[in-house]
Amino acid sequence: MYAYPPFYRPASSSQLNQSSTVEVVGEGTVTAAPDRAEIVLGAVTEGLDLNKIQNENSKVISNVIQSLLQLAIPREKIQTTDYRIDIQYDYKDGKQIFTGYKVTHLLQIINDKIAQTGNIVDTAVANGANEVTGIRFTMIQPESYEFQALSLAIHNARQKALTITHTLGTTLASTPYQVKELSRTSEPVPYMAAKLAANAATPIQPGQIVFQAKIQTWFFFA
Repeated sequence: MYAYPPFYRPASSSQLNQSSTVEVVGEGTVTAAPDRAEIVLGAVTEGLDLNKIQNENSKVISNVIQSLLQLAIPREKIQTTDYRIDIQYDYKDGKQIFTGYKVTHLLQIINDKIAQTGNIVDTAVANGANEVTGIRFTMIQPESYEFQALSLAIHNARQKALTITHTLGTTLASTPYQVKELSRTSEPVPYMAAKLAANAATPIQPGQIVFQAKIQTWFFFA
């Protein structure tokens, strides 16, 4: 239980009527290991025959999906996030020259077994995926860590206010008369890769997620 220093005393009604206040900013930080990975990968095929490269792309994506299902990843955790066909051009002597088509199909895989992330990437690449646009590590339930950071920020602000009033030889009200949350953030851990070879070893390191909170608070003092 939080113990207040001996100079901490509730403010009287006369003190509350006075306009003297102390304004402080409190900060709190909590770190935690992520427990969810969001992987975006897929296939890019290029060529002059649109029908042909569409079929090639479709076969690759089907193989990738089947390989992921064999890793016991639920089908509902595999979702198309991007499918597009781009016409490609080159420019020569100021003229636009058609050079072919590019078909892109990207899948998002959500996986709650962090240690499996590298195996998912390698399996997809071994089955034809040639594009990995990103891996993001997050939390399934981040709220408890956000609240811990916020609680630490409030305690930090109170300690600052107590230090100020103690140094000035004054007393502090037991509770602030106003509290304003300035920010509360969590930073996912990103892993970025453009293209991977089929024989690439992929040691994914999830690191830590940082949860930060900042508050501004005002106390009456006399």
